[in-house]
Amino acid sequence: MKPWLFFAALAVWPPCLGWSQAPTPASVAPAVKATESSAPVSAAETAIRAVVTAYVEAYNSRDAKALAAFWSPEAVYTIRTTGEEVVGREAIAAQFAATFQAQPAIRLDVQVTSLQLLSPNAAVEHGTAKILVPDTEPEVIGYTAIYVQREGKWLLDRVTDEALEVVPSQYEQLKVLEWMVGTWIDQDESVQIETECHWTKNQSFLVRSYTVVVGDSLDMSGIQIIGWDAAVKGIRSWTFDSDGGFAEGRWTKQDDRWFINNRGVLADGRKATMVNIMKPVDENHFTWQTVERTAGGELLPNIDAVIVVRE
Repeated sequence: MKPWLFFAALAVWPPCLGWSQAPTPASVAPAVKATESSAPVSAAETAIRAVVTAYVEAYNSRDAKALAAFWSPEAVYTIRTTGEEVVGREAIAAQFAATFQAQPAIRLDVQVTSLQLLSPNAAVEHGTAKILVPDTEPEVIGYTAIYVQREGKWLLDRVTDEALEVVPSQYEQLKVLEWMVGTWIDQDESVQIETECHWTKNQSFLVRSYTVVVGDSLDMSGIQIIGWDAAVKGIRSWTFDSDGGFAEGRWTKQDDRWFINNRGVLADGRKATMVNIMKPVDENHFTWQTVERTAGGELLPNIDAVIVVRE
């Protein structure tokens, strides 16, 4: 029997486990879509939201003069990329005009996340603005807008925005392991280990299941879930075997090899550790090696590298 298979038969953990074009500054402004709230809506909030609706309509009509009228005469807009301040209604109007000239099909879509009265004549709004330009990816930014009430009208007085961090999806973080998807076999004259790997329905996790068959009998089976841990910004795995053992692994890549550092508990209660090393050879082959094995504090021999083949 191969050392790898012997290792699997001992249930110290089977080998298949993975342990196993930006718009100009004034193009950002308050929004139309408000998040739902159970709190009573004040007359001031209703008035501000009416202003917001009209503002977005004016923006999407590319009416720079109408937009400028929504800002106070001494309004200040802070450019997030440079820190430069655009001061005054006329300067802001000029920014809008330049934006619409450069991008005549630009549109604005905004999600308001909060609106709070600071005083009878001042309010603050937070939200996200989506800048839509044909044939380009939407630009999403966060913003804070300060309103002031002048002669019965609510006007924008200060607006600042900042780029939002784009968080990659779980799939985008895990697709470096997509080559594992499929069915893999390692066998000799008496033992066969089969590993099947697939995505979960939403592609947030990889699932690997394995069986160890000795002769004509199923000797062991198990399952492993591989996911992205956003807290540690790394790939982790959780493995469970049919004998009752379980382990947690942390994955790191060095050059062309994956190292999986594992810690777990065997079915008999002994704590165990190991480092598995995976190296893709081509689309149909990878090598597997296990080193630094311990069980119950006892150091065990390394397992030499074997070649695993796609079915």
